[in-house]
Amino acid sequence: MSETVSICRYRDVDLTPERVAEIDRIFFESSNTKTFPSDEARAAFRERWLGRYLVHDPAFAYLARDGGGRIVGYLVGAIDDPARTPRFGDIPYFAMLGAQTKRYPAHLHVNISPEFRNRGIGGRLISCFIADAKAADATGVHVVTSAGSANVSFYNRNGFEEIERTGPDGSLVFLARSF
Repeated sequence: MSETVSICRYRDVDLTPERVAEIDRIFFESSNTKTFPSDEARAAFRERWLGRYLVHDPAFAYLARDGGGRIVGYLVGAIDDPARTPRFGDIPYFAMLGAQTKRYPAHLHVNISPEFRNRGIGGRLISCFIADAKAADATGVHVVTSAGSANVSFYNRNGFEEIERTGPDGSLVFLARSF
């Protein structure tokens, strides 16, 4: 299947309830966390890994849409150093990675619907983010993920290299790319 997928800026799309639901569907189906003790815990999880980026950093959010306009993937990111920005203070590993985040302050989260993975869409989203982050004078970008996660190879293919492992058992990996 060679369906055309276009990349657009989040701010340029009319966000109907249906489109917000598409983004949420992709977010939750891509997440390793599938169950929550309450609706409040689910909402807090969404806020931590998606919502705050859409509210505070909409200039660094991008959508992938199929030929019919359906959202099939997204990237959200920020160029602020998360170890030095209060809105990320609830993510403990950033404090442990402060030396690295100073060098690679921009960070991102990219998720693609399963049926659209392995088509280069994630790489295209990353390219859009990097172009805008460079234009805003960021010096590098990072992601933090589980060391054994399948997405490590995706980020490696997109120019990210392992810089450090962290967490009590070294289970988190800091992957980064300079500009």
